[in-house]
Amino acid sequence: MKAVTIISGAAAPLMRDNVDTDLIIRIERISQLVRGQLGPYLLETLRYCGDGPQSGEREDFVLNQPAFRSACTVLGGSNFGCGSSREMAVWALEEAGIRCVIASSFGDIFYNNCLQNGLLPVRLDAAEIERIAVAASDGTPIEVDLGALEIRAHGLETIHFEFDPAQQRALLEGLDEIDQTRLLADDIARFLLKDRKARSWAYFA
Repeated sequence: MKAVTIISGAAAPLMRDNVDTDLIIRIERISQLVRGQLGPYLLETLRYCGDGPQSGEREDFVLNQPAFRSACTVLGGSNFGCGSSREMAVWALEEAGIRCVIASSFGDIFYNNCLQNGLLPVRLDAAEIERIAVAASDGTPIEVDLGALEIRAHGLETIHFEFDPAQQRALLEGLDEIDQTRLLADDIARFLLKDRKARSWAYFA
């Protein structure tokens, strides 16, 4: 998993509530495409005039505007990533260059999928997100610093955010759940040795 330290770049304001996983990536694309091919279809019902990129772009959609074409952060509303359990929604965001989503709340499964794929989900009050949107309205880069738990931008007073320390460490070091388990290999071996002596009947060999 790619480590997360400081994410710096444009922050695209997608200031709407209940952006669900089907809006992020349609179920038809999941059945047709594999990982690595989803990026062009991110948010396609908002992004394009019809069925996919070949139908042409909607000029008024934020990710099609010059200031935000290379955005690495999305600013959202409440309940971002709600709906069905769909890890591909996180994949589509990543493949489109998005490394961070800042929202007032997230769908629980989507939030956990972000953590498992190295995409940083930051919870902030709506008023704070609006401050960031104003500061970044012309494409001015913002910095999301996971180590310092700070968001910074020119002309913006530093905004602090909270993050679970264990999840913070995992993202900073690029550790998914398997990697975190491997770090406990010595503890696991000691437990097995002790348990084998206490409950030999539970082991086949």
